[in-house]
Amino acid sequence: MTILCVRFQLPPMYEAALPRLLGLLEEFTPVVEALPPDGALADLRGAERYFGRDAVQLASVIRVRALALYGVDCVIGAGPGPMLARMALRDARPGLTGAVPEGGERDFLAGKPVAALPGVGTATARTLCEYGLDTLGRVAAAPLSTLQRLVGARAGRELHEKANGVDRGRVVPNGVSRSLAADRPFDRDELDPGRHRRALLSAAEELGARLRAVDKVCRTLTLTVRYADRSATTRSRTLPEPTAHSAALTRTAYDLYGALGLQRARVRSIALRAEGLAPAELASHQLTFDPVDEKVRRIEEVADRARAKFGPRAVMPGSLAA
Repeated sequence: MTILCVRFQLPPMYEAALPRLLGLLEEFTPVVEALPPDGALADLRGAERYFGRDAVQLASVIRVRALALYGVDCVIGAGPGPMLARMALRDARPGLTGAVPEGGERDFLAGKPVAALPGVGTATARTLCEYGLDTLGRVAAAPLSTLQRLVGARAGRELHEKANGVDRGRVVPNGVSRSLAADRPFDRDELDPGRHRRALLSAAEELGARLRAVDKVCRTLTLTVRYADRSATTRSRTLPEPTAHSAALTRTAYDLYGALGLQRARVRSIALRAEGLAPAELASHQLTFDPVDEKVRRIEEVADRARAKFGPRAVMPGSLAA
């Protein structure tokens, strides 16, 4: 085992603490990939030799230091590669590292449902299950040619390799997260469009604050509405310019919601996802000369400073609209 997948148990909207926690991991290895809002991958190949401890033992040290220095607990998965470490994380508990031993990859995967494999979506899982390939052990034992006929040549080859424990992924230092999400479930199925819009406002403001906390902007916003019958509708829109401005995200979220034309829909939850993340310093901002927009941006800056100083709940999502 050489790769750790660490998920810090941070409060929502508190990515501002993540850089310090990444610094903790970098005391053990320089090969650390951030997984905002609350996780990271760390390649410990050199650290195991240097410290004379294996990855599971180093995971225990990391957990203790995170608690002692920052008061943050974490769950950790360990495996020979990033994919297996991520899957081991699902079996981990606070204080107990989930581990996939080298040489035991196929045994670890064999009994898991095929949908548990990263990259296997609902449609692919359904196709495989229709042919009796409902576990990764059965997928691993299936002929490569059969998998390629079912899901395609390239996807079939990748599926066959992953089900057999072949993990070709690698940890990319300082890799940029592809997306951030904010989910707003309702206590009961919600019919009121006004409450739907308030949930959108809250989610958009949360995303804006989280993006600004990690100095990122997003290029695309995706809305997912889940209904009482467990179905869902997803729509995406590319923003006019990459942004972390909450007001711009809110306008786009409202436009996406309005385009759905929902009438008396029983909504179970609403989620927004910011995608196509990039460093904020590389993004351009079109000047609007709108005093109201500039005032809102100044208010955002003050609110962000308050969150950084007093914690994520110093300014609640939705309060800036008051």
